[in-house]
Amino acid sequence: MKSSLTLFFAALVASSAFAADEPGRLIFEDSFERNESQEKTDEPGNGWGTNSKSRAKGNKQVDLRDGALYIFTHAEADHAASVTHPAEFRDGVVRVKFKLEDERDSLGLNFADLQCKEVHAGHLCAVRIGVKDVQLQDLKTGNMRLDIREARQAKQPLSAEQQAALKGKSKTTPNPLEVGKWYVAEARIAGDRLSLAIDGRPVGELASPGIAHPTKRMLRLAVPRNAVVDDVKIWSVE
Repeated sequence: MKSSLTLFFAALVASSAFAADEPGRLIFEDSFERNESQEKTDEPGNGWGTNSKSRAKGNKQVDLRDGALYIFTHAEADHAASVTHPAEFRDGVVRVKFKLEDERDSLGLNFADLQCKEVHAGHLCAVRIGVKDVQLQDLKTGNMRLDIREARQAKQPLSAEQQAALKGKSKTTPNPLEVGKWYVAEARIAGDRLSLAIDGRPVGELASPGIAHPTKRMLRLAVPRNAVVDDVKIWSVE
């Protein structure tokens, strides 16, 4: 029979492992183990929304299949497919299992606050994962800052202040991935720092003021071509 001391240390180790796997208060999770009632339009369920009606003429861009969410941008879309879910926190962690099936594919984890009117469409910060590299961005004080985006949309030259504002707001790091292989990405926001780990290995970090926006209210899965996602978990780290 195991001694009480042995049992105590076993419980302590188990508790530590659980704490490491649970970085905060779990506020959302989805394993996509469900079916759609029809195959003509998006029906992701569990509180997810998509931009297919507004940007893809209502064409289907998400498909629940084999216990995973397949996301694809329709040929008639004028914007990347965006699959959204409310997720309110200041600091937090998003963990998602994902697979890219073509060298041109990528998956974006975009954090937004639609109540923030200083930026286009509430964009705050984002991680983009491709087959060759990863990119971390401060969008609030960078590319999606309203005046900067409006100048670019109008094809007007940026002012010296606007050009200076863009410096240091994006960081790209080489990180080759295998096509067709499942990985686990973990994006973490802590203060003004956004970091990304893949399969537990740190692959990128960016410190920038826009990341510290006090309330992230929405997660967007941004997919310009195709991506497969599963086992999404979101924690608030208080």
